[in-house]
Amino acid sequence: MPRRRARRPWYRTRAFRLTRTAALAVVLVTAGVRCGGHDVPVAPAQAGAPAASAAGGGADEDERTAGNKASEPRKPPPRPLPRSPATTLRVPSLGIVAPIVPLRLGSDRHLGTSPLDRPKLVGWYAGGPTPGERGTAVAVGHRDTKTGPAVFAGLARVARGARIEARRADGRTAVYTVDRVRVFDKATFPDKEVYGPTRRPELRVLTCGGLFRHATGYTSNVVVFAHLTATR
Repeated sequence: MPRRRARRPWYRTRAFRLTRTAALAVVLVTAGVRCGGHDVPVAPAQAGAPAASAAGGGADEDERTAGNKASEPRKPPPRPLPRSPATTLRVPSLGIVAPIVPLRLGSDRHLGTSPLDRPKLVGWYAGGPTPGERGTAVAVGHRDTKTGPAVFAGLARVARGARIEARRADGRTAVYTVDRVRVFDKATFPDKEVYGPTRRPELRVLTCGGLFRHATGYTSNVVVFAHLTATR
């Protein structure tokens, strides 16, 4: 039998390689070793375009509701929280309640991932902001593994305006609101847009997306952009 060509390691993909752009804010790698062995495509989307199932209505909805939103009083943004490690992630609209494990850089300057034998865990980059802290925080999780769907199997379906809640070790919870969901091709992954520093507390939640290829893994990454809207 012909020898199979070795698949490129997930942590060597451009989308999650350590870059100068990301160094000051976040450093992470793909959301799974291979994000599982199942060919479960995300809703078709071009690189940088909204996922069809997660765009929350698109530009037409924005135009319809712009007048109403303009008349509503704006609440002052919550104050950033001091540093405290993340412990649990909740996405109520998707039914996700997941323990969080801290992820750190290895000697090769790449971030580890949550264990494949515990696919329901979420990894949080411990070297970046903690929940509610100012800056760009990052959470990653597997989409699937060889044994079936994982914690972020349905992440592409999260809607704009949905809540993402991150509980902290000090007992407080940082509540983020989803601004947008994008599917980016790994070959043209926009490091600066995703990982760039921010003045307010923001969160990026990532997993694999697109089509699965045995030689190279998933073709894309699902990225959820959210910002802090409440603390409790």
